Amino acid sequence: MTAHPESQLANTVLMVRPARFESNPETASSNRFQGKTTATAEEQQRSALQQFEELASALSSNSIDVIVVDDTHEPHTPDSIFPNNWVSFHADGRIVLYPMEAENRRIERRMDVIEHLDTELGFQVTDIVDLSGHEGAGHFLEGTGSMVLDRVNRIAYACLSSRTHLDVLGDFAQRMDYDIVAFDAVDHDGVPIYHTNVLMNVGEKIAVVCDVSITRDEQRHAVLERLEATGHTVIRLDFDQLDAFAGNMLEVRGGDGERVVAMSQQAFDSLRSDQVELLEQNGRIVTAAIDDIESSAGGSVRCMLAEVHLPRSNA
Repeated sequence: MTAHPESQLANTVLMVRPARFESNPETASSNRFQGKTTATAEEQQRSALQQFEELASALSSNSIDVIVVDDTHEPHTPDSIFPNNWVSFHADGRIVLYPMEAENRRIERRMDVIEHLDTELGFQVTDIVDLSGHEGAGHFLEGTGSMVLDRVNRIAYACLSSRTHLDVLGDFAQRMDYDIVAFDAVDHDGVPIYHTNVLMNVGEKIAVVCDVSITRDEQRHAVLERLEATGHTVIRLDFDQLDAFAGNMLEVRGGDGERVVAMSQQAFDSLRSDQVELLEQNGRIVTAAIDDIESSAGGSVRCMLAEVHLPRSNA
């Protein structure tokens, strides 16, 4: 099968407005970034909602088309604010649904959201590739959290973990015509990193990676060589920047055609001046302070954005 040409950068993102956001006890064992809060569930929801609106507004103000859908109070989905884990949207009109490790995250998959994009917003949906059946075997692949996609060169970078399994990666690769670059990575305490998008991002010309977290030399070299071979300037992060979610940035395209790099304020504050200069030469940097979301749920800006690469029906 010949891959459909796809831009690396989307100009539309899907965000899910939280209804009952809180640190999810079902994901705590595999995500050491979460649960760093003493706030009550009500306080976590209140602050997350405010920070969600500020991020959505910052993106919209920079010519990004932001589609916001509301979460529902029931069933309770504390991590619904991170839609990129259950769905990805592709330029050939295909939508991929993913197998999730936590049972209460599986109910985040919502066909009404897909129908909204298709019937009400005019996006073209040609097929739904449903990988969620792998949950029955206890194998998982949590979307563009588990994988960082180089859509132009058809490469999926993937840090293996309890949420990212090789057999599901292989299924994705075969169905979607991708090569897999898999590796093992840990934080500064030697704990496996739960999602690849915490440690790296691939933009159009710039890639960001915490390469020191990749445990095996040959895997580290393979990742860096592949990024450089595909024409990317690589910004290498350290462990402190990893902890500040600097790897969890996302490059998108504004309506004016300019590149926009979205990240949290904490992530931006962790960057060195030379790293900021490289990113600013590449495009506009857009930040939002989402500290409470980061400390409660262990995810940041990139996790909150599902890029919509679907074609428009009237295009």
